Amino acid sequence: MPTVGSRTDATTLPIILGLALAFAVTVVDPLVLSLNLPQVSRALHAPPQALGLLSGAATLVMAAAVLAAGSLGDIFGLKRLLMVGLVVVTVVDLLSLLSPGYGFLLVMRLLDGLGMTALLGVPLALLKVAVPPEKRPVGIGIFMAVTMILCGVVPAFTGWMVAAVGWRSLFLIAPLLCLVSLWLTARRVPESPVQQGRRLDIVGVALIGTALLALVVGLAAAQNGISRPETWVPLVISTVVAVLFVLHERRTAEPALDLALFRCTPFSVALAATLTLNFLAAGLGIVLGQFGSIVLSLSPEAIGLLYLPGTLLIAGAVILAGRLVGKYTPRPVMVTGLLVMAASGLLLAGTASPTMAVWLLVLATWLCNLGSLVTSTSVSETVLSQAPPGHSGTVASVQMAFAMTGSAFGPTVYLLLFDIFFQRQWLADAKSRDLSVRKAEQAVDAVRSGMAQNPGGGGYDPNLLRQASGLRLALDFAGGLRLTMLAVSILPLVVAAAASGLMPRYEEPRA
Repeated sequence: MPTVGSRTDATTLPIILGLALAFAVTVVDPLVLSLNLPQVSRALHAPPQALGLLSGAATLVMAAAVLAAGSLGDIFGLKRLLMVGLVVVTVVDLLSLLSPGYGFLLVMRLLDGLGMTALLGVPLALLKVAVPPEKRPVGIGIFMAVTMILCGVVPAFTGWMVAAVGWRSLFLIAPLLCLVSLWLTARRVPESPVQQGRRLDIVGVALIGTALLALVVGLAAAQNGISRPETWVPLVISTVVAVLFVLHERRTAEPALDLALFRCTPFSVALAATLTLNFLAAGLGIVLGQFGSIVLSLSPEAIGLLYLPGTLLIAGAVILAGRLVGKYTPRPVMVTGLLVMAASGLLLAGTASPTMAVWLLVLATWLCNLGSLVTSTSVSETVLSQAPPGHSGTVASVQMAFAMTGSAFGPTVYLLLFDIFFQRQWLADAKSRDLSVRKAEQAVDAVRSGMAQNPGGGGYDPNLLRQASGLRLALDFAGGLRLTMLAVSILPLVVAAAASGLMPRYEEPRA
């Protein structure tokens, strides 16, 4: 029987595909529900104030349990945990087909998040175990390419499927991907070595889970105002619990997370990069929803299709990025990916207007997706290469925890910055027209409310922008967006500079 290190490309490809499909479920499953949430909510008569919880329930569970899943995988076996997660997601999504009401579906989404927690960091951890170090960078590139293709194709396909068959068909997508992944995993993926006698750091896992959950809840609430108790109480709790987690991990003999990993500069830079790329990608989704629907009057279906063009080209570029990581080091690939993401933001900063051509939005979206996946390839290789033997699951889960934190920060920070810059624009507009601040504020209240409470503008009248007291709110909106994109584009440039200066320039021995 051949060893892992002697596997041929023909043998490793099914392994990578099976693991990539499992990871893609964690992206595709919440995405298709969010894109089709209006149809689901109408059919189940869901209360409007509860839609955010329904959409984010699975993500909240994943945020709370991601590190626990990595630790359990290291103790009991990564492959075993992945297969259990695939079975849970399959069963739960099939039960979701039968949802008689909102309450039942909400419970299913919480259980679905529990199953998907095993599909977050575990596939990447198994990639390190199953693929030889010299082939791992290319394997990660293929892994990311599969995710990109599915994220580009599935939303468009499900939109057509929901229109033709109905909203319940949404819950067939994840089981189909899970079953294929389960078959490939069972047949091809080797089990990881388990740590005999190691105990699960229950206190540490509970503390970091609570900190991450409170952080996500607080950041989500911040979109409706940072001074509200619903915002600052969870954020304070998250900070306090995070400090307790660090203190506990320093004292315990078998920590859930070895904090010494953060002394490794490449590891820390890679985590900063994954936080940044997810921050920018999630923020762009808010931008596309707000600007596309409110100013450009694009339908939700048209906004979803912005992600489709160039999908195969990005997939090919990501595979090439994996090869370059293997040939050189992650450093130049990470820097390039971050610079491409910065270019996406700067493009919108320079071109956003009420008469903006849709192809410019497509180009900005394409650049953001390209940069994020190229960066992810180099980040994953850097993080996995630092994982000590028997700790691949935990270390890969740390990457996913930072990714989810970035995804939570993105929409909140984008909306807060936009609120500030948009206010500057409409105040200047009102002054130029001799309008009182009070009258101008009344004219934009609906816009501000739509941004904070209804991302994507599904129930908002775009014509209000053109009817509000003679103000040029469409121009003001675009001006606020340009300043927002200019501000956030500084972040990838800073991280790219850190990666360029602090990451190793020459090949080092692989773990």
